[in-house]
Amino acid sequence: MAGQMKIAMVAGEASGDLLGAHLIGALRAHLPDARFLGIGGPKMQAAGQDAWWPAETLAVHGYAEALRHYRGIAGIRRRLLKRLLADPPDVFIGVDAPDFNLWLEARLKAAGVPAIHFVSPSIWAWRPKRIRKIARSVSRMLCLFPFEAALYQKHGVPVSYVGHPLADLIPLEPDRHAARERLNLEPDGLIFALLPGSRQSELKYLATPFIETARLLHVRYPQARFLVPLVTRETRIQFENALWAAGAQELPLTLLFGHAHDAMAAADAVLVASGTATLETALYRRPMVIAYRMSPWSWRLMRRMRLQPWVGLPNILAGRFVVPEFLQDEATPENLAQALGNLVADPALAARLEQVFSELHRQLRQNTAERAAAAILPLLRPRA
Repeated sequence: MAGQMKIAMVAGEASGDLLGAHLIGALRAHLPDARFLGIGGPKMQAAGQDAWWPAETLAVHGYAEALRHYRGIAGIRRRLLKRLLADPPDVFIGVDAPDFNLWLEARLKAAGVPAIHFVSPSIWAWRPKRIRKIARSVSRMLCLFPFEAALYQKHGVPVSYVGHPLADLIPLEPDRHAARERLNLEPDGLIFALLPGSRQSELKYLATPFIETARLLHVRYPQARFLVPLVTRETRIQFENALWAAGAQELPLTLLFGHAHDAMAAADAVLVASGTATLETALYRRPMVIAYRMSPWSWRLMRRMRLQPWVGLPNILAGRFVVPEFLQDEATPENLAQALGNLVADPALAARLEQVFSELHRQLRQNTAERAAAAILPLLRPRA
């Protein structure tokens, strides 16, 4: 093919940024001179993407927040589409962010640009009719979970199961002792990790309940330490402000800039916001409690549209409740602290969870980035 290959990619939050960065690396191995452009976070930019807007621009949470930011986000999407149509890329890859990316993909596909969607929307959890829109919008869907491919095949959507890159990244035998050494922690002390989310909109609802949960656990376990990995400077400031507002500065709590995987690996139990971090925690084989809160309006809408009794990925993938979930009004500090205390008090339960998570890890470990690249390369637009 003559000329420089152009690959447009759009990711909208931290998990998509990680997926996109791994995919850029795999594609560059086949296309060393390719140019990557679009919307991405720091990992995609470090991998070589020319990010026209940062991924944080798209990172909103829940329907209420999305409506408040709709005008600004829609304006970015229109400008991005105009720019891509004026100088079409050889392929467009939307990494998650389905509400943003499927709109783009439909219009680019209609203009002759192959449109790939990487990470299936949760059609198996809510809004199943979206698959009709997806079928019109994408040239190929790349699924991270094995049960998703059959849903798309049933509706005639080209699909590839590629596994999950986190299963490739995280070792099959995590080293808790090494993680504690890296974080300067006692090798035998009781450690809880608190992961209230990667977005400011998540911390708005979860920072204070997580802090109050730590306060209750500290009363029950005075020697326990708490680790709170935060992704950005903004979320760190937000969590610090919540600590001050709660008068909880005395807690033996360590804020980490990044180091989420070390915190998971080092912990005896993890309190985690529903999302990709629940899968990461499972891959590190740590007992966990899943919590989530959102605006009351978003919660009422999502509860009516939900198809499954589970929201946490470990439970969805297992097809049953293997870890406790506390959502919205049930996500109280009392409930969360009691559930976490139950986990650290029951070594047999921890061992059973470790076995379940180990089997899950092996199923998802598929060399995802290379499999995704192999599915994308045949679709590149022929060039003169």
